[in-house]
Amino acid sequence: MTKKRILTGDRPTGQMHLGHYVGTLENRIRLQDEYECFFIVADLHTLTTQPEKDSIGQIKENIMQMMLDYLAVGIDPEESTIFLQSAVRETYELNLIFEMLVTVPRMERVPSLKEMAQAANLERMPFGLLGYPILQAADILLPRANLVPVGRDNEAHVEVTREIARRFNNLYGEVFPIPDVMIGNVPTLVGTDGQAKMSKSLNNSIFLADDTETVDKKVRGMFTDPNRVSADIPGRVEGNPVFIYHDAFNPDLEEVEDLKARYSKGKVGDVEVKQKLTKAINDFLDPIRERRVTFEKDMKQVEEYLIEGTKRMRKEAEETMGLVRDAMGMYRPM
Repeated sequence: MTKKRILTGDRPTGQMHLGHYVGTLENRIRLQDEYECFFIVADLHTLTTQPEKDSIGQIKENIMQMMLDYLAVGIDPEESTIFLQSAVRETYELNLIFEMLVTVPRMERVPSLKEMAQAANLERMPFGLLGYPILQAADILLPRANLVPVGRDNEAHVEVTREIARRFNNLYGEVFPIPDVMIGNVPTLVGTDGQAKMSKSLNNSIFLADDTETVDKKVRGMFTDPNRVSADIPGRVEGNPVFIYHDAFNPDLEEVEDLKARYSKGKVGDVEVKQKLTKAINDFLDPIRERRVTFEKDMKQVEEYLIEGTKRMRKEAEETMGLVRDAMGMYRPM
């Protein structure tokens, strides 16, 4: 039986963090044997908020760091297709076609676009950023994906993809599946500052590549219950970032429940709670760190995985665009 397909990916803006793991990487690893997986290194998307030449010059290094993260967490390049967005020329063609099927007012209703503009300190919305979800639709539908594992902040973007697929199919014939969305077990992981989701730009992230000392320092500085000024005061567990992280990364459920019970009664200090969280996170990251070191020893092979994956994706893209042109009745003299 033919496997259904997954498309998801990330912008190469630097190393990946725990929020990426619980938001989507965990699902990718779990599903890569069950589905035919396409993982996009979405370098074109970085231009929507970082078009400066200096930023573009950093993309290659960021791509390699992201590839190391992918491989270190357990994505298998032999089983899954990891490809570079900008190297698949059909992406540009399908994006242009999809732009004809969507209105500006529809794009202006996507809530995350304004948030992205604000995070990038953009005073005005660039046309490319307004069309970000349309380009994502091209990414998703080029391999004709059935499922898109994403974080909560991208759920609205996938809905745009679903609308575009329906509109194309209604106008020209059934070419695209209507992809479903899959949200991670922790849809949005709060950052260590407790104020916003984990983000590289906000300096509130624990990275998959952080060493043990760095993790210890970041956890010690984590936001907890601001009203708890001493260990004998009952603390708030619900919504407390330290316990959100315990639930996500500490496999010792009995220990977590004990800490929660004592914390809520004022019978344990933040120091002990954070020390045990540090151990849990470092235990979680240790095998990822080990695999990363192994892959770092042969960066040519890491790049080759990306090259081979991109070649595989090009073949899929050519097939899809053949179906698109035939369905639309587009004239091709050559």
